[in-house]
Parts: sequence; C-alpha cells; structure tokens
Amino acid sequence: MTLRLPDHWVWDIWLADDGEQYHLFFLRASRALHDPGRRHHRASIGHAVSRDLRAWELLPDALVAADHDDWDDLATWTGSVVRGPQKWMMYYTGVSRGEKGLIQRIGLATSDDLVTWHRHPANPVAEADARWYEKLDLTSWFDEAWRDPWVFADPGGDGWHMLVTARAATGPADGRGVIGHLRSHDMVSWEARPPLTEPSGFGHLEVPQVEIVDGRAVLVFSCMPGELGAERTERAGGVWTAPGASLLGPYDIRGQARLVQDRSLYSGRLIRDRDERWQLLGFVNHGDDGAFVGEVCDPIPVTYVPGRGLVEEGPYG
Repeated sequence: MTLRLPDHWVWDIWLADDGEQYHLFFLRASRALHDPGRRHHRASIGHAVSRDLRAWELLPDALVAADHDDWDDLATWTGSVVRGPQKWMMYYTGVSRGEKGLIQRIGLATSDDLVTWHRHPANPVAEADARWYEKLDLTSWFDEAWRDPWVFADPGGDGWHMLVTARAATGPADGRGVIGHLRSHDMVSWEARPPLTEPSGFGHLEVPQVEIVDGRAVLVFSCMPGELGAERTERAGGVWTAPGASLLGPYDIRGQARLVQDRSLYSGRLIRDRDERWQLLGFVNHGDDGAFVGEVCDPIPVTYVPGRGLVEEGPYG
C-alpha cells in the first residue's frame, strides 16, 4: 500500500520512530501545477504516520515556506529528524526568493510531539564553507549545493555530526559531488569540516544516510542520470550504496553499487521495522512511460552480505 496523494506529488522522504509509530516526512507540491518540473519551488514538508511502514495516515504539514524576505521564503526541502536532549529536532533545507532558489542553506525546527514544529531563532544554522566546498558558480554547476542534512550522534558520545549533499571546491565540474561534514556540541552551532568523500564522478550525492547494518557501516545516496559525471560508464540513476570503515568513513564511493534494481526508485531511506529488520523506502520517480509518478513505495527488505555489501533481499539479493 503505497502513499499516494491524489492532489499532491510526493518525493524525497525521511523518517523518525517514536517507538509506537513511524513518522514519515516528505516533500509535496500540488498536482495543479501540471508540470512536475515546477514542484521544487512550491515544496512544503508533509507528514504521515504508520505502525507498519505500509498503511499511512496523513497529518497536517510539518513545515511550509517562511514569510517574504526570509532565507527560506521560497521552499523547504529535504532533511532529517533526530531526538535531541529535550525536543525533536528537524534539520531541513531552505531556499529564498531573493536568490532565486540557487543557494541552499540548512535550518532547524523543533517539536515536542513531532506534529507541531517551530523554526529556531538561530536559523540558518549552516551554509557552505568555501575552504572545502563549492560556492555558487553557474559556469560550473546549476546551484550552490548544501542540502539534505542527515544528523546523528557521535558514536563515541562527543556531540553530533551532520552530513550534507555538497560539492568539492575543486575537480572536474561534472563530478565534484561529495558528502559534506559538520560537527556540533549543542545541535545549534555547527562547524564545517572537510568532506568525508572524494570527488568520484557524481555531480552530487543526494539525500545521504549512514547506518550500521549487520555490523557494517554503509552509506546510501541517490543520483539522477543527468547528474552523473562523464567518467562514469553507467548512465542510469537511482539509489546507491557504498561501504565504510565507520559511520564517519572513509567511504569507498568508487566501489559503490546500485542498491535496488528498480531504477525508478529514488531518495532511498533505511529504517528498522518492529522485527529489527532493515527496510528501504523511497519515492517512485517515474513510470514505464517515463512520466513523473511522485508516490512512496512499500518497504523493501535489505541486508548486508559480506563481499557484496548492502543488497536488496529477494530475487536480486
């Protein structure tokens, strides 16, 4: 039972588990736009809940664009949710009208119940640092990539880490995609650090997530076919995975593999079900006719296989 909204397209997703229900957050925009290519600058953050990752109950939107003349007054994009010491914390991407949506920054919203969210007064809490990351240069790329924050606690208890979709300051223009890295001790003030990966033929590595699956660190990310660099021999996009030595890498991006055989799936996210099995969810990007679909798929079981990495269970695993 997919999550399909009759009046809205649904795309990039992220999840939170409160112990009783799974909370699905997703980008949504009205189908009244007719052209799905227009959806990005009309995006708000939707919200639904489920007890089994299949049957979803739609709730009010979690976050919408801010008032005029603010840093996120055009659209709110992909993020992640993590439980902080006192509140739930949502880190999200924002773009502004004044900058025509070209420059991406990271914001923070907080909630007591995962339903009602309030922007933090310190926003935006992070933006690209030119010491390591590409700033806006329309001769090199079509935007300033600094989005899709994935936040997790330091494995050793030393604060928090944020991973972002970013681009290195140097390298071939079509293959500078890297996993950006920031650190924080209070979840509000973030310090940029060097990227966790090297440029490896991806224009960008979207919606990154890192997890320990069956005892091994894995990175999951997505890339569209049009954003693959010339050095890559494959021309199909989808959801990818790469092994790592730890949650903080290093990650072997050149040794990556496509995670699921269904190349229409995008923005893949890992989540444990109530039996502690890892499941992958994402959104259906296109149908057999190539038209944009915009709905969330049913969970796909995945597992880590030594020598092969993270793979889809079933006929392809």
